[in-house]
Amino acid sequence: MRARRGPRPERDPADERRKIEARTLDQWIDEGSVRGEATAAARRAGEPARPRRSRGTPAPIDESVKRQIADVVGGRRAERLTVLLCEASDALARERFAEARRISRSVLDELSTVSTAHLIAGLSAYRLGKWREAAAELEVADELEHSVEHRPVLADAYRALRRWKKVDEIWAEIRAASPAHEVMAEGRIVAAGAAADRGDLPGAMAIMEPATKVRGRVRDHHLRQWYVLADLHDRAGDPIAAARLFQRVAEHDPEFVDVRARLDALGR
Repeated sequence: MRARRGPRPERDPADERRKIEARTLDQWIDEGSVRGEATAAARRAGEPARPRRSRGTPAPIDESVKRQIADVVGGRRAERLTVLLCEASDALARERFAEARRISRSVLDELSTVSTAHLIAGLSAYRLGKWREAAAELEVADELEHSVEHRPVLADAYRALRRWKKVDEIWAEIRAASPAHEVMAEGRIVAAGAAADRGDLPGAMAIMEPATKVRGRVRDHHLRQWYVLADLHDRAGDPIAAARLFQRVAEHDPEFVDVRARLDALGR
C-alpha cells in the first residue's frame, strides 16, 4: 500500500482493496514478451507523487478488517495481529517486498479467513517474482472476496508460469465482470502479453484493439494500452500503424516513457 499523509477517515473495504491493487497492477514483469518498453510504461502510468509518512508508522487497516481479525482471534491477540498486518501493508507501500512477505506470511495461519492478509502476501510474492506463491495467495484472496480487482495480477502470475489456459480463463472473467476501466486495461495488457508470448501477435493486437476507442477524457490507462498496441504493431512489421499510435500517445503526454525515442526510431 502507498505511503499516506497521516491519519485519514476510515474507508470501506472495497476502497482499501482498490488502493492495494493500484499500487501493483502497473508492475508487469517482462520475460521477452510484448512488454519490453511497455513494462516501463505500465510502471510509470498512474504513479502519483507519494509523500512519505514518518518511518515506523504503520499503514492503516480498514475497520472492517480489524473487526474480521477480532472475530477470528479476539482480545489482545487481535490487537497484535492488526499491528502486524499494518506493518506488512506499510512495507508493501515502501516497496520492501521481502519484509511485507515475511510479516504477512507470519499471520496467515491465524488469519486464514482474512482476505487482506492473503492479498498482501500474494502481492508481495508477485513483486518478488515468486509466481506460484503469488498465484496461490491471490486465488485465496479472490475466493474470500469474490472480487475481480486483483485478477489481472493473478493472470500475470499465471502468464509468468506459462499457464496460458488460466490466463485466458481469468481474462474472460474480467471481461464478463465489466470492472473499472483501469482493471479492464490491466487485464487486457496481460492477456495481450500472454498471446504475444505464444507468438500470436495478430491475436494480441485483436485483444488490444478495443483500447483505441475512447469516450471522454484520455487517461493514463489509455496511454498505456496505446503504447502496448503500438509496440505490437512495431514487432509485427507495421511501422506506419506503430508510429500513428506512438504519436497519439505523444500528443497527450510527450514525456510518456520513451515514446519520443520510439518515434525517432520510426523516422517520425
